[in-house]
Amino acid sequence: MPRPTNYNQERRDRDRAKAAKKADKLAAKAEAKQRGKSDTEMESEPEGETENQE
Repeated sequence: MPRPTNYNQERRDRDRAKAAKKADKLAAKAEAKQRGKSDTEMESEPEGETENQE
């Protein structure tokens, strides 16, 4: 006779997979945001000292 299915285990496995996928997406989003910030900061800062030209 086959063993009965363990629905709780299956649900936990699905939840773990879902949480791992969500964490990967959030990490990629944070990395892209950080990369975007560093690119715009570099573009906005002119080269050389232009703040005190008096």
